[in-house]
Amino acid sequence: MAPAAEERVRLVRRVTFLGIAVNVAIAAAKAVVGFMFSSQALVADAVHSASDLVTDLALIFSVRYWMAPADEDHPYGHGKIEALVTLFISVALAFAAWELARNSVVSLMRGGGDSLPGAFALSVAVASIVLKEGLFVVTRAAARRAKSTALEANAWHHRSDALSSVPVVAAIAVAWFFPSLWWADAAGALVVSAFVAHVAWKLARPALQVMTDAQIEDKADAVAAAAAAVPGVRSVHKARARRYGSMFQADIHVQVDGALSVAEGHDIGHAVKRAVVGAGLDVEDVVVHVEPTQPAS
Repeated sequence: MAPAAEERVRLVRRVTFLGIAVNVAIAAAKAVVGFMFSSQALVADAVHSASDLVTDLALIFSVRYWMAPADEDHPYGHGKIEALVTLFISVALAFAAWELARNSVVSLMRGGGDSLPGAFALSVAVASIVLKEGLFVVTRAAARRAKSTALEANAWHHRSDALSSVPVVAAIAVAWFFPSLWWADAAGALVVSAFVAHVAWKLARPALQVMTDAQIEDKADAVAAAAAAVPGVRSVHKARARRYGSMFQADIHVQVDGALSVAEGHDIGHAVKRAVVGAGLDVEDVVVHVEPTQPAS
């Protein structure tokens, strides 16, 4: 593996191990305090925090595989492994959302309990917001340096945990100060489940684009613009772009003067490839088709 790829692997693993340490502490604190002080919302949030551990471990064990360069058996590289990991994270989030919603509905149907969450439960939820938002900032910055969509998905998983604690704080506070509104705690957990489900879909969509080779219109337009600026290109006939892991692949049809020799047309094609790959578009590879037009008059 190239030195640059090795450094990206180390970066992903380093920030993910940090996430594991924080998630273990937060999930344990939420679960213990949630059960002790009868907070359905805090227990639900503990499940959400624990789900982060699953995705953290998936990143730790898979990053070396999707960072591996192209080989004889995988001439296009291993980028789709990263999409699979991102989908796994999304499914884990969706499953967590389902469990949170189901438990909340059951709690609402059963009615209020004898005890209500108090100040300690509230303080744990507030601390979770601060810690997980900090983890989001650190992980997203590392994801952008490593150009890793899976790590960025995990960063948003951290933020979903931070934001999901906001309705938990509100629910615990309402249930504590207004005991007659016992249902607010379970309702807060239901709000958490809806938010988690939304994040799951938001993460799954780009991964599905990778797995289905969906056309990325804005990237294709940028590729066409970079190719059109190359000297000798008369026009751009067609441009396509698709995600492949954290990068993009493209193919493009350019028209050149039909009177040019094969060697001259070939040189223009290479110039187009260099221009597109070097344009800062995160395009890893581009296939250029050179087509003739009528000779200029």
